[in-house]
Amino acid sequence: MVAAANMVEVAALVGDTARATMLAALMGGQALTASELAARARISRSTASGHLGKLVGARLLHVTQKRRNRYYRIASPLVARMLEGIKAVAAIEVPQRHQPRSIADDRLRFARTCYDHLAGYLGVAIADGLVAKGHVVLTDDGGELTVSGARFLTAFGAELAPKPGSRRIFCRPCLDWSERRYHVAGHVGAEIHRCCLERGWLRRDRDTRIVRITPAGQIGLRRTFGIDLGDGDRRGLSNARP
Repeated sequence: MVAAANMVEVAALVGDTARATMLAALMGGQALTASELAARARISRSTASGHLGKLVGARLLHVTQKRRNRYYRIASPLVARMLEGIKAVAAIEVPQRHQPRSIADDRLRFARTCYDHLAGYLGVAIADGLVAKGHVVLTDDGGELTVSGARFLTAFGAELAPKPGSRRIFCRPCLDWSERRYHVAGHVGAEIHRCCLERGWLRRDRDTRIVRITPAGQIGLRRTFGIDLGDGDRRGLSNARP
């Protein structure tokens, strides 16, 4: 009964439109202030503070004080996983609603962050490349990094040894809400994302979860993971030099 009551409380917190909007904004992995989150949710600063207090109290968000500002972020990968799961279920529409898609929608579906790892077409394509080469095994029961995969990602620059005391899942499949297939999450997924950023292959859009691929990234992703991105003028390819 206690577990059921807690589930109802969490569901009620996430189910509010303003709170859901703020949680979605934080799924990019970055920390945002109450003012920034209020702007995203189109509510007043005081109203946002009330909502954020409830989310922190329920341990869905973590808050850090830095000088005059308080920065909020998703409390843990477990919370991020719950939110992405809700998004995946919400994407199943019966009957499907007609809603014109914008260029931003297409870019979000093409490449985005899912908390701290890559999602969308790009994330799934990387997962497919790793699976095809026998580096990763992804099933409904979980994910596994093979011996060859450990060698491959170590050479790529990934730090595969989790931090001492870390309770993070090492490698797991994450159902992509737009592709309806798995991308790589957990510590392994986070390291792939980090390495791609450090190599200058990706560039994050400000204030969104959208990820753009640089010219160097197009070459690197093709050579490393076997991903052919094509021309795609709406696919989030960046003309900016890394």
